[in-house]
Amino acid sequence: MNADNQQERLQVTEEFKWFLAGLIEGEGSLCISLKQHPSARFGYYIDPEFFIYQHKFARELLERAMTFFGTGSIVAKPGNEDVLVYKVTSRRSIIEKVIPFFEKYMRYGSDIKRRNFLMFKEATVALESKAHKTLEGTLRLIDLAYSTNHAGKQRKRSKEEVISRILRDYTPNSDNKLEKI
Repeated sequence: MNADNQQERLQVTEEFKWFLAGLIEGEGSLCISLKQHPSARFGYYIDPEFFIYQHKFARELLERAMTFFGTGSIVAKPGNEDVLVYKVTSRRSIIEKVIPFFEKYMRYGSDIKRRNFLMFKEATVALESKAHKTLEGTLRLIDLAYSTNHAGKQRKRSKEEVISRILRDYTPNSDNKLEKI
């Protein structure tokens, strides 16, 4: 392969990254999910998640994104089998692949998506440093989760309901740590 062909191949890859950024701007979503679970320290698992949505006829776009990121899966959207979702839920993959992509290629998107990304990144980094193991860290993560996606889908439970459930089920012990009642 000569130098011109290599340069052309690199250019196409760079073009694809910018194309992917546009696809994510229009059809992508970052989420800090809260999943109620009795075995979670404060009653909820808190997980960062990245999604891209497409009609099933455009599956190839999702497959290209999955190949590019080298992680994730493609599933039918619950309740709408005609829509497919490429999702990355591995925190390690989000830290190593999704966040760096957003930092480099999602610089020109909407202000709302940029703010959501910054809160998503803060939450992901906090989770990685085990902030969710303390009450203060968990409450901050819940605040971040409820501060994102204001114009989007609403959550099943209000922020107040989640916080009151956490505070109702836990009390400080003499070591200033929380114990389940």
